[in-house]
Order: sequence, then C-alpha cells, then structure tokens
Amino acid sequence: MAVSAIPEDRNMSVDYSPFDFAVHEDPYPVYARLREEAPVHRNETDDFWALSRHADVAAALQDSARFSSRNGLRIEPPLWGPGAERFFSFVAMDPPRHTRMRKLVSRAFTHRRVMELEPRVREIARGYVRRIAERDSFDMMADLAAPFPTDVISELVGVPESDRAEIRELGKAVMYKEEESTDLPPQAMQAIGALVGYYTELTVERSKRRTDDLLSGLLDAAEGDDRLTPEEIVGVLILLVGAGIETTMLTLGNAWHAAWRHPEARRAALDGRIEDWVEETLRFDPPTQAIARTTTEPVELHGVRIPADARVLLLVGSANRDPRVFADPDRFDLGRDTGASLGFGHGRHRCLGAGLGRLEARVALEELASVVADYAIDDAGVRRIHSSNNRGFAVLPSMVTARR
Repeated sequence: MAVSAIPEDRNMSVDYSPFDFAVHEDPYPVYARLREEAPVHRNETDDFWALSRHADVAAALQDSARFSSRNGLRIEPPLWGPGAERFFSFVAMDPPRHTRMRKLVSRAFTHRRVMELEPRVREIARGYVRRIAERDSFDMMADLAAPFPTDVISELVGVPESDRAEIRELGKAVMYKEEESTDLPPQAMQAIGALVGYYTELTVERSKRRTDDLLSGLLDAAEGDDRLTPEEIVGVLILLVGAGIETTMLTLGNAWHAAWRHPEARRAALDGRIEDWVEETLRFDPPTQAIARTTTEPVELHGVRIPADARVLLLVGSANRDPRVFADPDRFDLGRDTGASLGFGHGRHRCLGAGLGRLEARVALEELASVVADYAIDDAGVRRIHSSNNRGFAVLPSMVTARR
C-alpha cells in the first residue's frame, strides 16, 4: 500500500490531505508547518481550504453565519453535500433548524439521564476489565475501547444486548477504509442502509411500548406541539454511532497510547489522575482531527481570500497543538490547563454528548487503573484506523503488569 511522504524540506511547499495515510500516522509535523507557513492552506486536488491556527479554528466554529454546517462534517461523498443531514442529523444543520432540533434532542439527552447511567457504565466497564485482568496481554481496542462504548450507547438508546455486536460492526464499516480515496466505499453505504433499517424498526417498536431509555425520551420530547419525526429520531440514532461510540473508542485508545509514550504521565495517570488523563488526551491527540464547513460568503484571513461556497476543513488537531495557546504543546502534560481545548468542538455545535463521553472515558480508565500497575504496547502490532477526520487505533496490543 503506497503512501505519500510527509515533506521535510523547508524549501518545499507544505501539502496536506486528510486522505493521506502518512498524515494519519502522524499529522502533527504537517500541522506545525501549516500553522507557520500556510495558516490558510489550499488543497487543489481535493478542492478544500484548511485552517490550522487555534484562533481561526475557534472563530470559525463559532461563526455559523459565514461557516455553514449545511453540507456536513466530512468532505468525501456522499457524506458531503445537501443530503448530509441524513448522516449527521442536526449537526449538519444551521439555525433555525439546528436550534429547533438541538433543543428537542436536549430534552431527551439530559444531564440527569447521563449521570443516572454511571452505575451501569461502571458495571459494563468492570465486566470487560475483569476479563482483561485475568491475562498478561490484551488488545486495548478489541477488548475494551470498541465494545465498551457500544454497550453504553446501546444501553442508553435501548438496543437489546443480542443486537449490539451487529451495531458495532456496522458502525466500523461506515467509519473506516483500507484504501486512500476521497469516496466512501460501497460497504459503508450498505452499512448505513442497514443501520437506518434497524433503527427504523426499533423506533416503530418503541413508539408502541415506551421504556426508560433515550429512544423513548426522543419520542416524547416536545416543545409545545412540536415533536421530532420518526425520520429525525432515526437520524439522531445514526449520529450516535459516530459521535457516541467512535469518539469514546478512539479517546480511550489515544489516552492509552499517549500515556505509554510518556512514562511520567503514565505513572501519574495510573496513580489516580484519571480526569487529567482524559482532558489532556482530548487536547494532545483528539479523536476528531478535522471538521468541515462551507463558506456562505467570501472570507479573508491572513491576506488570503477564501471564496463563497468553498469547502473548509477546521483542523482541531492542529489548533490543540498551537503554541500561541498551549505552552510546549507537543508535551503530554497532565498538569496543564486544557480549558482552551477544542476536543469537543466550540460554539453552538459543541458536542451535546461531551458529558457522556467524559464519563465513559473516566470510568473505563478508572477501572483499568484499579487492576493495572503498569503496561507496555507492542509497537510492531499497532494498527491505525484510516479516516478523513478522525484519528486513533484499530489494534493496540498491550502487555500489563497487574496490581498486587
């Protein structure tokens, strides 16, 4: 499998593509050059612009008037375009439609509902960690990071246990690919169709018999006479496959890998600094690296004019390593102030599920730290995912030293 090399020669113009497997391996040197040499970068081949500095990314995320979400969050077809809301629900909408949908979803996806889930989240995590503790080695992704958030979201939504493995496999088919391409592979489209079919049937079933789950809450959510349609509810459930399952899965893997690379931070993390571990991971190596927007009018930044109707990638992963905001940004430091991190977005589209994501990551790592005194990762066996906007691992083989 051929990959293009990351340019090292400072005399060469910097290039960036979210489809380049070499960039997936380590995007941060490219980001550093973009911030300094081309803070408004033009990729002619894939037809997009990229913003890499923290101030520019944060401002664009907050400016939905000039940086629209109407075409979606990822630039490959068919995820990009006027039908993007089929895949991203209200996240691919602008006000006032976004305002209406987010308000209704918020009525079901409450802080209370999330917090009440913690005992069950811990029970699920403990079940996986108990099996890990019986062995000297395990795959962080297959044995915990992937199945755990699938079970949590399924528990939240009301998916029966017998169907959860199928939902996880369909989600993986949508998110990842094995070839460098700007198109979504046919199996991904088939998986999306299968998910739509499954959640449509589940929504019909739940409309006849409510239970104490998020799907029932979405069916009952109302603002006066306004309610979510069945199609809108299915869209929200499809969104949760990526926003609810994948993000937590990748965060757990990235946290595990980052701490392994930084022994001092690893010792502090395993000794109890779990919340700092999660927050610094979201800053240092966030699962969401890029978020797409569409300009509604010409925008000029740093002397460069971006035309109207342009595709713009907001490089969150780069913004979180901007030395203008974070001192020594390439150091994994559990003691730093991560308040300016854009790991969960910014502005009106800030992740509605941030509280649940933090809860899942904290609980899973707490349970791991309770049985693991130290660990190492087999670098030769590590395999990354390949995604245009997300970063993380598919395989992360680990050898553990148990607590005595």
